[in-house]
This record gives sequence, C-alpha cells and structure tokens, in this order.
Amino acid sequence: MGLKEYKGEKITVYFDGEICEHAAECVKGLPEVFNVKARPWISLDKADAKKVVEVIDRCPSRALTYKI
Repeated sequence: MGLKEYKGEKITVYFDGEICEHAAECVKGLPEVFNVKARPWISLDKADAKKVVEVIDRCPSRALTYKI
C-alpha cells in the first residue's frame, strides 16, 4: 500500500496503511475530515489545520503524519 499523501490548503497529511492499527482515533475524533466511506477518505479543508493536527497526534500507530 505504501505512503499516501493528502494535500489541503494549510496542511499535508501522509497515511501509511501498512502500519495503521485501526484504532479509529481519526474517524472518531474528526469524522468530517476522516471518512472511510468517502473518496478520498481524508478531506483536509473541512476543518481547521490545528484540529487536524490534534487528532493526528492521537494516532497510536503513527500511521498518520503531517507537514504544515
């Protein structure tokens, strides 16, 4: 699967599906941004970058990372 990149206006998020533990911190923490039923499943412009960072920092596997 490898690392996937999702670009928003103020933040870029990287997702590594190979190390994701499916703890669902992202989808529970910010469902308007992280929606597994949508394509793409990460829509960064639906929330403030600061909120996205707060949710990503709770990812236990570090499958989600970011660059501002």
